[in-house]
Order: sequence, then structure tokens, then C-alpha cells
Amino acid sequence: MDTGSVALRGRGRARRAADSTAMAVAARAGFAARGLIYVLVGVIALQIAFDGEGDGRQADRGGALGELAGKPLGSVMLWAVGVALAGMALWRLSEAVVGGAGPDGAKPSKRAAAAARCVFYAFVSFSVLSYAAGDKGSGSGASDKQTDDVTATVLAWPAGQWIVGAAGVAVVIAGLWISVRAVRKKFRRHLRTGSMSRRARRTADVLGVAGGTARGVVFAVAGAFALVAAVRHQPGKAKGMDDTLRSFRDFPAGPWLLALIALGLAAFGAFSWCNARWREV
Repeated sequence: MDTGSVALRGRGRARRAADSTAMAVAARAGFAARGLIYVLVGVIALQIAFDGEGDGRQADRGGALGELAGKPLGSVMLWAVGVALAGMALWRLSEAVVGGAGPDGAKPSKRAAAAARCVFYAFVSFSVLSYAAGDKGSGSGASDKQTDDVTATVLAWPAGQWIVGAAGVAVVIAGLWISVRAVRKKFRRHLRTGSMSRRARRTADVLGVAGGTARGVVFAVAGAFALVAAVRHQPGKAKGMDDTLRSFRDFPAGPWLLALIALGLAAFGAFSWCNARWREV
């Protein structure tokens, strides 16, 4: 083998290593940004649990962005979060194209899931960057209004009730699936547990179980509201994240139940930070 071929192969390996490192940085930044948003949503929801209105803030992504915007260097933080989430989308795209980490990362089902997550994070990144650029359409209360608008539009289609109903059932199932996987600690397979101390593993377990379970419950309840909207043909019955969280106050011991869910969402945010540190990417 001549020295030219060896050099080319060496440069190829170096390029692939650099690309892998870049994707790892993008993924970890994305997890950190996601964690920040969930922690802020959890804090706002906790205030709503006992204050009733949470000083007019909304417990959704828009509310979290508004909270960030009001902080020192808020504009810089918004741009950083938007770019980090774009990095998450790129990482998910790489998983869809070449497969993810782990022995089953190249399975078609895993690639399809990665592609769906890529689209989701690309949308979220775009909304955050738009907000940072001055478009407040992604601001407080946006999730509730968008949910109403989308539901009303789909219900007006032929077979719209069936479509909304099917979407609601799918979200309920997804929420239950998220909660069950969290309780069973399936998230461990994605963490570099060998690099974690015993205390770090225990902390990640607590945050992963509490956070994943709460997140799944919120998804399931939101899906149930969509199903009700389909059955009654009333778009207003569907709820975004803020209205879904506020609905927990209608249950027995409502404020305490909402507080528990709020703490769970904040825990999921902290668990996302664990992913930023120890996720296998």
C-alpha cells in the first residue's frame, strides 16, 4: 500500500472523528437547552399551582421563552437556546441517516423515530429563533392557541373527527409509553453509566423516573382532551401544555397534584442535563 493511500485513509478517519465530535457537541448542547426549557416550565407550573395564575405567565414553551427574555442577557440566551436546539435537530438527522449509538441504533424503527425527532426539534428551534428575532407569536399562551387553531382546522376536514380522535389516542398511548419506560428505567441504556459515580447514577435514576413519568402523564392527559374534542366536535376542548397543566387543579387535591407534576417536569429538565453530560451519542 503506497503512502498516498495511507494518508488519504488517515485524513478520512480524522474527518469522520471530527464530524462525530461535532455531532456530540451539538447533541449535548441540545439536551442542555431542552433541560432549561423544562425547568422553567416546571417552575412556572409550580407557581400556578398555588398562586392560581402564576403572575399571568404560561406554563409552556412560550412562557419559558418569555421568562428567559426578561433575564439579564436574555436575548443572548434565547439565541443560544435556539442554536442549541438546531444542533439537536442535526444530531437526530445524523441518527436517521447513519444510525444512532448502540447495537440497535441502525434499526429502521430507530431511524424513523430519529427522523421524527429531527423534524420536531427543527420546528422548536425555528420558533425559538423567531422569538429571539422579535416574532412574539411563539410567546406566552401560544401552545393553547395553536392547539385550538389546529384542532378547529382539522375538525373542518372530511373525516376530521376521526383524524383528531386518532391523534388523541396516539398521544395518550405515547404518554403511557413514556411513563412506563421511565418507571422501568429504560433510559439507562442511553447513558454512559460506567463513567458515572454511584451518586450520579442514583441521581439520574431519580430524575429520569420522576421526570419521565410526569412528562408522560402530561402527554396522556393532553391526548385525552384531544379525544374529547373529537367526540364532541368542539375544538376548544383540546388543550395545549399550559391549559393541560392547569386542568390538574380540577382534580381532588388539585394544587398539590399540579405541584407534583410541576416538580416532575423540572426533574425532567434536570435529567436532560444529565443527558448532556453522560448521554451516549
